[in-house]
Amino acid sequence: MFHKIMVPVDLAHLEVIEPSLQAVADLARHYDAEVCYVGVTSNAPSSVARTPQEYAQKLDAFAQERSKVHGQPVSTKTINSPDVIADLDDLLIKAIDDVGADLVVMPTHPPKHVDVIMPSHGGKVASHTKASVFLVRPSANKSS
Repeated sequence: MFHKIMVPVDLAHLEVIEPSLQAVADLARHYDAEVCYVGVTSNAPSSVARTPQEYAQKLDAFAQERSKVHGQPVSTKTINSPDVIADLDDLLIKAIDDVGADLVVMPTHPPKHVDVIMPSHGGKVASHTKASVFLVRPSANKSS
C-alpha cells in the first residue's frame, strides 16, 4: 500500500519525534517501504550544524542509524531556507512531491484553541497534499 514514507526530522529535538520514529519503523517494516528523512535548515550556523552541508551529513548519518532499527532502505533530503519557521509547511508540502512520498509520518501536539489561529504543521501538510499523513501525538500515559 505504501512504498515511500517521508519523515520530517528536527535533529535538534530528536526526543520529541521519537514516537513518530517508532511508528515509522513499524510501518516501514510492515509495508516494506523506503523511508525518506527530510530536514529543513537555514544557511546560518545552528546548534546542530555550522553549514547546510554539515547538516546534510548529520541527517545522512541519522538515516543510516535509523535504517539499522527498521531494516528498510533510507534516503534523505536536506532543504535550505532563509526562514525555516515561516517556510516550513510549504517546504514540507513541496518535499512530498519531490521525494515521491505516498505517506508522511510526523509528530503533532494535542489540539488546542490556538490551532484556530495558527494551525499545526501536520494539519496544514495533511490538507495540502494527496499523500496520506499520519500524525503522531505524544503519549499521555508514558510508562517509566
